[in-house]
Amino acid sequence: MFQKLFWLAFTLRVAMCDCHHERRKEGFKRANSRYKVTQVGQLPPEIHETSGLVLGEKEGTFWTHNDGGNTAEIYEVDPKGTLLRTLPLSPLVNKDWEDIAKDDRGNLYLADVGNNANNRRDLVIYKFHPLTPERVESIRVRYADQRAYPPAADSLNFDCEAVVWRQNKLYLFSKNRSKTDRMVKMYAVPDAAGSYETSPQDSVYSHAMVTGADVSPDGKTLALLTYGKVLLFDIAQGMNLEHPTHCLKIARAQTEAIVFVNNTDFVVSNERKGQLWKVTKK
Repeated sequence: MFQKLFWLAFTLRVAMCDCHHERRKEGFKRANSRYKVTQVGQLPPEIHETSGLVLGEKEGTFWTHNDGGNTAEIYEVDPKGTLLRTLPLSPLVNKDWEDIAKDDRGNLYLADVGNNANNRRDLVIYKFHPLTPERVESIRVRYADQRAYPPAADSLNFDCEAVVWRQNKLYLFSKNRSKTDRMVKMYAVPDAAGSYETSPQDSVYSHAMVTGADVSPDGKTLALLTYGKVLLFDIAQGMNLEHPTHCLKIARAQTEAIVFVNNTDFVVSNERKGQLWKVTKK
């Protein structure tokens, strides 16, 4: 009963969210009149906690994966959610897979960086190509500004559910869990195997917690997904959060994954219901 009440309260909170705080603090413009949101698919039972999306091997398809604690495999689906292929990734372990990214050579980056309690010391991003999944490289990550595991309750900002690839680097965006610290921090590490300590490169205010991210194919737009909203940034002049453009309310329950399908349109999925939604610019 408690769990049902929790999710009901969560769903109502998402439905009531708007872009007021982001507009006031960061200068985002409203974007709802510029976009149309349509449900296009339903994921199968095997994908019951979708947490990341990237473009698939075939045109019009997507790779996705389940959240932490599930089987170590990724799934290729079509826009309607039909399962086309399952790719096992044993002996990897899905400790807390939260996002997936793709580079311009077809390599995938599977981010085992979920850190709800802010106490993990084994954050890692796995790099591999779908054609040779047995060849896995490990990119290990440590946040230079984290000194306690876990930190104080007002400093719980070392969880991450959003990772993107751009120009030979991986960018990670913190899930601002603290009620007093609403700043989303952006970190960067090389896209090559190794162990890296990284400091925040930039930050931006978001009243809602960031759960996914992607960069448009032309490299000019960054989208940060939250529970109920998408924040858009102009990154044509560089990978930073200095040029926020639009905030779009989508309020489709627990949205946790996003992928651009062209330079203006994107698909999002919600974890609890397994729905695929396409957001199209009018």
